[in-house]
Amino acid sequence: MKGTTNFLSSRIILLLLVVVSMNGCGQRKHDFPVIVHSDTLRVITLNSSTSYFIYRDQPMGYHYEMIRDFCAHHDLTPRVAVAGNIPSMLRMLLENEGDVIAYNMPVTNALRDSVIYSGLSQVSHQVLVQRAVHGDSMITDVTGLIGKQVTVLAGSRYLDRLVNLNEELGGGINVKVVENDTIAIEDLIRMVSRGEIDLTVADDDLARLNQTYFRNLDVHLPVSFDQRSSWVVRKDTPILADSLDSWFKDTTTEPSFVGVIKRYFEETKGYAHMEMFRLSPLLGPGVISPYDVYFKQYGEKFEIDWRLLASIAYQESTFNPEGRSWAGASGLMGLMPATAASMGLGSEELLIPERNIGTGAEYLRELLDVFYSVNPFEERIKMALAAYNGGIGHVFDARALARKYGGDDALWDGHVEKFIQLKRLEQYYTDPVCKNGYFRGDETVRYVRDVTARWEVYKEKV
Repeated sequence: MKGTTNFLSSRIILLLLVVVSMNGCGQRKHDFPVIVHSDTLRVITLNSSTSYFIYRDQPMGYHYEMIRDFCAHHDLTPRVAVAGNIPSMLRMLLENEGDVIAYNMPVTNALRDSVIYSGLSQVSHQVLVQRAVHGDSMITDVTGLIGKQVTVLAGSRYLDRLVNLNEELGGGINVKVVENDTIAIEDLIRMVSRGEIDLTVADDDLARLNQTYFRNLDVHLPVSFDQRSSWVVRKDTPILADSLDSWFKDTTTEPSFVGVIKRYFEETKGYAHMEMFRLSPLLGPGVISPYDVYFKQYGEKFEIDWRLLASIAYQESTFNPEGRSWAGASGLMGLMPATAASMGLGSEELLIPERNIGTGAEYLRELLDVFYSVNPFEERIKMALAAYNGGIGHVFDARALARKYGGDDALWDGHVEKFIQLKRLEQYYTDPVCKNGYFRGDETVRYVRDVTARWEVYKEKV
């Protein structure tokens, strides 16, 4: 994960400053008045679950949504450039390939001569990730790590911190190191939740985000000193810096700002580790839900088994016509507002059951047609369901990876399914055949499995 990149060395910073000093002579300052005139803010960031990613074919991420709010405040359009790592972000900024780095850049004296720290800023630290259990087994002080095994990624700053902490405590921590080419920090967090490992360490924002997926985790114990981080702009754009600072100061108490924080770090997402397949009780002989008449009507219109539509609706909303997910998917069929709008369904109609079901069925039909070359039809349905949940771009990427690495791009189980999960790892989501970046694919894999299993039960009973 990019979040584990070590801080920039002084040597790298010096080289970057030399490059920008050689290239910057005579260039027009691209400060905020020029940006406003161009109507576009060039945003540099990284692919990660906290900064920027594509989900359901929509750009998302905590930092992305914050910078988008700043752009909306000034009638600007954000144009995102995804860098490969922190040094690449800094080089792009200093060479005027972007206007602002929207990412947690560590505040260091070495950078102050070339950048201005401005906009979204925070104080963070590393925390212990452990299962929340009752009794005396919870670790409430770092001294409780003595005699415990803590699993961390090789080459990460979490490993560096544990080694230093172990020295501070006089030894006794059993540090287990795993290679980071086949596993990410979020995998370790998931493994703690499932009881596969006892403990790991992560940055507090990443830990809090993952706690919304795995509610049996405790992430309260700091294991490092506080580290300040902030967005940054170039030294020659002080007006942009002031504008970002003013926005940040005025926005922190606004509902939109608070709402983004709640969406990423508080609202429950995905599946709890212990949650099993769920099936809605039938309302009577041959009756799945109060909305069967619409499932049947639009199933017939778009040539889709109506019981499959019912299974999707239960997965998306548990048949709640006013349901809304953390990502903004709304109504019975869990439609993203942008997707619904592209199909002629306005925001005021999203929560009307018939309109929502009709548009959801039409969208699924379009996805099935996109994968027309996939046979048998059962595999086409799985591809379409994966695209419905995670976004069509990630399914395209997973199929491209399958073709490249010897899988079958027409089979979901064990093939495309495998590669959509591998898109959480840097070497896969940065592969040249991938166009949509980082993706947390475990939810999509579970989605396909649950929807198809429930559909089979509905076909047996109804």
